[in-house]
Amino acid sequence: MKNSQNNTHKKAEVTVKAYAKINLMLDIISRRGDGYHDLFMIMQSIGLYDTITVSLTRSKKITITCNIDDIPLDSGNIAYKSAEAFFASTGIKNSGINIDIVKRIPHAAGLAGGSADGAGTLVALNDLFQTGLTDDELCKIGVKIGADVPFCIKGGTFLAQGIGDVLSKVKPLRRCTILLAKPDCGVSTGKAYSDFDKFGKEHTPDKFDMLCAVQSRELTDICARMENVFEQFIEVPGKVDIKNIMRSNGALGVCMSGSGPTVFGIFADKESAEKAVPQLQPYAKNIIITSPVGKGCKIISA
Repeated sequence: MKNSQNNTHKKAEVTVKAYAKINLMLDIISRRGDGYHDLFMIMQSIGLYDTITVSLTRSKKITITCNIDDIPLDSGNIAYKSAEAFFASTGIKNSGINIDIVKRIPHAAGLAGGSADGAGTLVALNDLFQTGLTDDELCKIGVKIGADVPFCIKGGTFLAQGIGDVLSKVKPLRRCTILLAKPDCGVSTGKAYSDFDKFGKEHTPDKFDMLCAVQSRELTDICARMENVFEQFIEVPGKVDIKNIMRSNGALGVCMSGSGPTVFGIFADKESAEKAVPQLQPYAKNIIITSPVGKGCKIISA
């Protein structure tokens, strides 16, 4: 890792868009000896994002501010952990930073909102301190914080294996509209994996055919093969109704993202997705229309 401790700072703050993700496919292969799980996921960045602004202070501390109340503002926050790991890895002495998080990604939704914040923090710090770390070097720091952080740094469309940290670039998803519907509940990722350990899975997704569909970029074929094994043992209130509403309004495919509870539908056009919104309101607290993006983080001011 590069150490720019002696660099003269030319910037006082950096702001980054940190994008959410959906899982076009999620299969749990097995439980590992270390307690983690080997996974097979096709991950896709989407246009929904949190804004992370990292500013220099003189506090000699890491402080966090946020626009919502139910996010930890201490070492329990993944952005805080990412900053700690950045300073430890680079050898830079922290003279004080504040991480301001503007949350738009729903919390505990299966959309990697926390991991996106961690990724955005690393990208911002790399730019703020002019360390010149590559994405791969940032990913080596990020994986220590969370398995989804490396993907959230790189973003776009990837096959993720191992615990989610082994990333292989695949063909980008074609232009489409993505409709998100999050019921008014949360799902504990830890409990979701615990349920898999107890109950296992009844069906294994067709990973080869999905990879072929992704590489051919045939949107209809991709949508027909979307599958998430968590749906086999996680109950989400209203999920069946949400899926039926999306399909009846022209969704090419519907699936749950991550460990849930967010359900997404992929549409060929925005108008069809918009028609579904009023019908979804009795079942979902957060309803968002977005689209695929080709990156995980984007610096928007420095």
